[in-house]
Amino acid sequence: MPAALVIGARNLGFAIIERLLADGWDVAGGAVSAETLDRIRGAGAPPIEMDVTDQASVLAALEDVGARFGRVDLVVNAASPYAAGGGGPFGGGQLAESDPDSFERWTTRPARGAYAALSASARFLRAQGGPATVVQVTGGSARRAMPGRGLWAAGAFAVRALTQAAALELRREEIHVALLVIDAGIDRSGQGDARSADQPSLADAVAYLASQSPRAMTHELQVTPALDKWTP
Repeated sequence: MPAALVIGARNLGFAIIERLLADGWDVAGGAVSAETLDRIRGAGAPPIEMDVTDQASVLAALEDVGARFGRVDLVVNAASPYAAGGGGPFGGGQLAESDPDSFERWTTRPARGAYAALSASARFLRAQGGPATVVQVTGGSARRAMPGRGLWAAGAFAVRALTQAAALELRREEIHVALLVIDAGIDRSGQGDARSADQPSLADAVAYLASQSPRAMTHELQVTPALDKWTP
């Protein structure tokens, strides 16, 4: 039975956990808050308290999952570390009005989270031996900057670069690293609005990436809802 660690299980990560459990995977969920850890436990997956911005914490979680299930076949980083604390405009605001705290929240923390997750996964999976899959989730800001969201885009660009580097470094060892770019708002209300992405469909995208053969790896997958604006 394949085994997975899903990091960041409050919203999208929880949908991914549910999808993998339904598919017969052994799954553990990593999170910070007690509320999210309790929710993971309630779904039937072992909860692991961890900090996605701390390489040692991610590595310890991977070692926990490996010891619990025998190996790790999939790592998904769906955490959103920029959302932790702080105020100010969404995305960091206009550069002329921004401050170092906004830069730390929207640029540094996402980059640090991707670095910790990708570097720890690379170290663990390389020692374990492939095949395995790592999926790093990011938003449409990884593709372009927008006014008022330059700080967010800077962090997302860094996430994309780190993921590309990991993919290049690990692909010959049959460790598949992919960036899932969600170029959309995510519908958490369940209203069926086709202008936004729904979490079960995004979980389907992760399952697709995890199912790929080493002979056909997708390293970057962009998803956009039919009624949202799509920019090639």
